[in-house]
Amino acid sequence: MMESRRAFGQFVLDPARGLLLRHGESVALGQRGLALLEALLDAAGGIVSKTELMERGWPGMVVEESNLTVQIAALRKALGPAPDGQEWIATVPRVGYRLVQPGARSGDAEAALPTRPALAVLPFANLGGDPGQDYFADGVVDDIITALSRFRSFAVIARNSSYAYKGSFTDVRQVAKDLGVGYVLEGSIRRSGSRLRIAAQLVDGGSGAHLWAETLNGELDDVFEFQDRITENVATLVEPHIQTAEIERSRRERPGSIAAYDIYLQALAKISTETEKDNAEAYALLKKGLEQEPDNAHLLAHAAWALEHRHTMGWPPLGPDDVAECAAFARRGLEQAAGDAMVMAHCGVALLQTAKDYDWGLAVLQLAAEANPDNLMVVVRAGIGHLHCGSLDQALSHFHRANRLSPGDRGAHFSLCGIAYVEMMRRKYPEALAWAARAHASNPNFDPTLWALVAANAHLGRMEEAHRYLAELRKIAPGITIARIRAGQPGRDLRIAPVFEGLAKAGLEEG
Repeated sequence: MMESRRAFGQFVLDPARGLLLRHGESVALGQRGLALLEALLDAAGGIVSKTELMERGWPGMVVEESNLTVQIAALRKALGPAPDGQEWIATVPRVGYRLVQPGARSGDAEAALPTRPALAVLPFANLGGDPGQDYFADGVVDDIITALSRFRSFAVIARNSSYAYKGSFTDVRQVAKDLGVGYVLEGSIRRSGSRLRIAAQLVDGGSGAHLWAETLNGELDDVFEFQDRITENVATLVEPHIQTAEIERSRRERPGSIAAYDIYLQALAKISTETEKDNAEAYALLKKGLEQEPDNAHLLAHAAWALEHRHTMGWPPLGPDDVAECAAFARRGLEQAAGDAMVMAHCGVALLQTAKDYDWGLAVLQLAAEANPDNLMVVVRAGIGHLHCGSLDQALSHFHRANRLSPGDRGAHFSLCGIAYVEMMRRKYPEALAWAARAHASNPNFDPTLWALVAANAHLGRMEEAHRYLAELRKIAPGITIARIRAGQPGRDLRIAPVFEGLAKAGLEEG
């Protein structure tokens, strides 16, 4: 039963035969030691509680915790030191144990890098002193953990592990070290009369620096609606702040890294600038990463995003057939997505925009929004799908939700521009102009915003303004034509016709 073998470092655990091998030689280990080691390996670097370990080592029996302590000590002695000189098994005070970096190879620094960051959500402190409010604070934290667990770009520590810190005032940096996480979300609840105030903050586990904070107020007579609003706001805003922090951490601590995770972060930072040059550099990085990990869902999805964005913007192609390459990346990404909403969202838009596979693309985007309704990028991309191929009312609902949850935040121009396009398609040009102006203030380098500004101003007879924005467009997209823009848009219907008509009125060349 070779498939049951588990390798880590210089060891191979063969549970079927009851053997632990080091460099092919048997390591003396009892039945309970083997069971505990298998439990730690099953957690893939995560924390295993003392209760769970005792159930695995002594199934159906009631034993003292000291028995577990003895077995862990014997297991540590049998394993010896890890390649970095530390213990293979780390103690998490008051919680349990975890196997440190089980997939790392001696002398391979890149293999020891995390594939994604980890977050712990601590119990919220009850500052009002009313024990009756504990249930509400615990309910809020439970809902937040559930919502954050839908994100695949970071891992969330299980509730049982983080709740071991309830009522304590341990330094956040020590908590992060104990739990093996890079980020900690903490908060408090306070009642004043009929009002409740919830404060939440995201903290860098290494430095203790606050990355984001939010305070929300609500009435006791609508406590469940307030709880839902807290969950929605926190879950929506934590992910982009962790992502930004990870990009900065990679730049600062691992510049030039060739690990797939760091390549992904480098490429994401470049794609997000919305410029032709950075887009090309991002695509080159993603191709490099795919040479190492050809089935990496995030690399595939972002490679599809990079090519889709170039095609949609009308930028010069990077290969002999960017459209076919983009569609191929999208299909491969969906094969590896495993329910990852962000992967599905990028691949769904690529199918819709480049492959013109409207039904499949829209279906994928709807599934992505259902899988994680708190991911802003997913919500916006579902809006894009409906904008071109579905319901304009649904598109507007998605865009307004995204804008409400992240006003002025990174990526806000997507939702603002989306609203402008719905108004353009309905030929409500003053409204389109107002939303496009807000999108431009959020990000002046997004070509579709300039298309809308040029077209809306031209339709309203504001030709001087239309020409000013047209000059700005030509500056960031040299050689742009209506034909190049049209080629990158879904062609199922003529919804986007008002944009092309306005661009023509302003004097943009047809081809």
